[in-house]
Amino acid sequence: MVVFLVAGVAIFIIYYFKTELSEGYSHAGRAAAPLKTMMLPVPPIYREILNKYFPYYQKLNDADKDKFERKVCNFLYGKRFIPREIDEVTVEARVLIAATAVQLTFGLPDVYLRHFNKILVYPNDYYSVLFKRFHRGEVNPRFGIIVLSWQAFVDGLIYPNDAKNLGLHEMAHALRLENMLRSPDYPYFDENLLEEFDELSRSICSRIENWSETFFRPYACANEHEFFSVSVEYFFERPEDLKNEMPHLYAILVKLLNQDPLSLQTRQGL
Repeated sequence: MVVFLVAGVAIFIIYYFKTELSEGYSHAGRAAAPLKTMMLPVPPIYREILNKYFPYYQKLNDADKDKFERKVCNFLYGKRFIPREIDEVTVEARVLIAATAVQLTFGLPDVYLRHFNKILVYPNDYYSVLFKRFHRGEVNPRFGIIVLSWQAFVDGLIYPNDAKNLGLHEMAHALRLENMLRSPDYPYFDENLLEEFDELSRSICSRIENWSETFFRPYACANEHEFFSVSVEYFFERPEDLKNEMPHLYAILVKLLNQDPLSLQTRQGL
């Protein structure tokens, strides 16, 4: 009788707290991402997707490709991908989203955007309850969420030279926000260098008289966070143009991100 009673209580507890238990196991799995990355082999399908669809990866040497693959795995193991208005977030979608984050952070070996552990994926533009309008993407630091429209994300990959890449844009927001959220004793970015970047952005925007003649699209000057994200898009998709038009800005981004898209073989601190 006692055995049945204990079993009944255990079943009740498991049923009642199943959501909390599920979240607990999920959190434990994400926390183990570094160990899983080190112990498990890179799934061949990940490498196939990167070779087929991701030009940044294709340009790397073999040693850097291995580092890139490992960093993609670490990112994937540490995130929860949540479908919205679709049945699932496919392996292809997860790998390409992870690869975009790794492209941005490849020169920062210890950065995986761990604060943002949930990635919501919609099929198209979606209505944001927070901003009361339709969006293609957003970053919510309070809940650790990155939201993406899959169609807009894919467009960023299909047109690699237009400096409009939703994935890079939103990951840049997440990177800068996480830099603010981390311990002030160990930020990702050199604060003096970041302030120099912001001062330069304010100077550039204050001098604009004719938006039709500007190098950046006008949205860049909405605020310092948007300027950073738009700059990242140009940095990776039109690096030569950015370096020619704004050499000082380009040089700062090279230092902040610890990489130079114009010389992918140069890797410092990896």
